[in-house]
Amino acid sequence: METLATETEVTSMPRIGDEAPKFKAVTTQGDINFPDDYKGEWVILFSHPADFTPVCTSEFITFANLESKFNKANCKLVGLSIDGLYSHIAWLRTIKDKIEFNGMKNVEVKFPLIEDISMEIAKKYGMLQPGESKTQAVRAVFFIDPKSTVRAIIYYPLSLGRNFDEIYRALIAMQTADAFNVATPADWNPGDDVIVSPAGSCGVAEERMTNTDELDCKDWFFCTKKLDKDEILKKVLKS
Repeated sequence: METLATETEVTSMPRIGDEAPKFKAVTTQGDINFPDDYKGEWVILFSHPADFTPVCTSEFITFANLESKFNKANCKLVGLSIDGLYSHIAWLRTIKDKIEFNGMKNVEVKFPLIEDISMEIAKKYGMLQPGESKTQAVRAVFFIDPKSTVRAIIYYPLSLGRNFDEIYRALIAMQTADAFNVATPADWNPGDDVIVSPAGSCGVAEERMTNTDELDCKDWFFCTKKLDKDEILKKVLKS
């Protein structure tokens, strides 16, 4: 008996721990070869649904206003939508010349905004979610580390503007985890206690419970320690 194959649209996406998919693209700041051009730096690659839309406009103003803060944390910003280059240029000029948001105005977007008319890059990164839209990228955020590894992914629907405090917090938390070999608990911010990896043996577990000089252990598997905010920022931020 012959069965009929049903054609389905598959939306793939890189996973945490994968190498960031490679691509070459035209942007508002010239051509880029991604992620090779950013080796040795963190990158936040993010998509937006469309130019000349209000939520996206509020986000680009906010990201542009925070760009120097991200750069100081050794992190570059790269935006993407499936609009063309000339649309991007016109929209960014309009943002600078006409739009004010949350007290921010005359904001110039200096980070690259990728042209992706073919949707090839958006498909590589799973930015197209057919249940949400087949013609617009959702608000995806990819954190890519200096070794070009995808470290974190956040997705938002078309209607929801991103929380930029959380994006920055997540970046600093991952950098802190790398630099000090720790983990960060819920709602962590620099200066809060950090998590020490669970004990790998009975001897270590007992030692942790009896040695309270450095660690605060609620039980053998749940130990925290102080990590000075200035020490963190000195390590992860550019001077």
